[in-house]
Amino acid sequence: MKDAWDRFNWLWEILFAVAYLATTVLVLLDGADPPRTAVAVGALTALALTYLLWGRRVVRDDGHLPQRWTLALVVVALVAVAMLANTTTSFILFMVCPLLFSTLEFRPAAVLTTAVILMSPASSIVNNGLRGPTLHILLPMTAILVVFGVLSGKFILHVIEESRGRADLIAKLEASQAEVARLSREAGTAAERERLAREIHDTLAQGFTSIVTLAQAIESELDTDPAAARRHVELAARTARENLAEARTMVAALAPADLTSGSLVDAVRRQADRLADETGLTVRYEVDGPLPALGMPGEVVLLPGAQEALNNVRRHANASAVSVRLSVVDCSVRLSVRDDGTGFDPDHVTGFGLRGMRSRAEQVGGTLSVRSGPSGTELTLEVPA
Repeated sequence: MKDAWDRFNWLWEILFAVAYLATTVLVLLDGADPPRTAVAVGALTALALTYLLWGRRVVRDDGHLPQRWTLALVVVALVAVAMLANTTTSFILFMVCPLLFSTLEFRPAAVLTTAVILMSPASSIVNNGLRGPTLHILLPMTAILVVFGVLSGKFILHVIEESRGRADLIAKLEASQAEVARLSREAGTAAERERLAREIHDTLAQGFTSIVTLAQAIESELDTDPAAARRHVELAARTARENLAEARTMVAALAPADLTSGSLVDAVRRQADRLADETGLTVRYEVDGPLPALGMPGEVVLLPGAQEALNNVRRHANASAVSVRLSVVDCSVRLSVRDDGTGFDPDHVTGFGLRGMRSRAEQVGGTLSVRSGPSGTELTLEVPA
């Protein structure tokens, strides 16, 4: 409501000023007795000052009900004094009737509006008697004014109620927007945490696993096979350097370090070669034809997928041979990792690796499938080209 009054208040102020000035001028030009004219003008001026100094604040700031009733009764009393002193002051009703309806609820405002309109013929009767020259005109005009005043008041209250409803709706919308913004921030924070968890799992954690595996091999080979131990030391150092590069890349919010230094084909080949060097497994790597341009999002899905799949082979499969293959299938790039290990039940995997891989694929519109049995496991990861 306050917004509506603030927006259109200048129109109401113009109506108030015109009604007051026009009524005052008409009273002064009426030629009635000077004492009655003075009383009428004084009452009109008191009414104007009451509204300017107090009534505006009560109406615009949604004053309490006792204040509104006090204002309405003061207005009615001043109008009664002015109209009984001079019937010409009836023109002030153009300002008083809307003021009453904007101050009180509909029924009491309608009663008081009817009362002040009836004061016009009452003033004529008091001043000129039942045979007054204007009474026959005032009576039908009074009936019309009562109907018009009540209908106008109903319209005014409807506008006020609409304004209040809009103000409430705006407040609710602002609260909803604030809640949505808060939930979006929380969802963004959770998504970023999950993304970082996947990044760490797919890069740093796997590198550290390789280093731990190499360290265990070095410990067992120091006395029996120094040459193999030195070779594993070199592999551990290289893995540590790659992990350091991965960590720096993550901090800079860039793609995985393997992709910044070459193509996806080369990056996956390095992962396959690393598995062969670290475990002595037979690793076969195939690329079927030139791959289409995937863009960084698709490559960032496939490379960590290859890392995770090969890391699972290293840790769990007990395999002797691994096949890694990149190919193009139906406008998608497919990564296939197959081993001849012991297999597992994909429906009862509780780790983060496969779940994170599937989540990554779904984010770019890709798919992940895993088939496993006693004769080995095949993981297939596809992303749209």
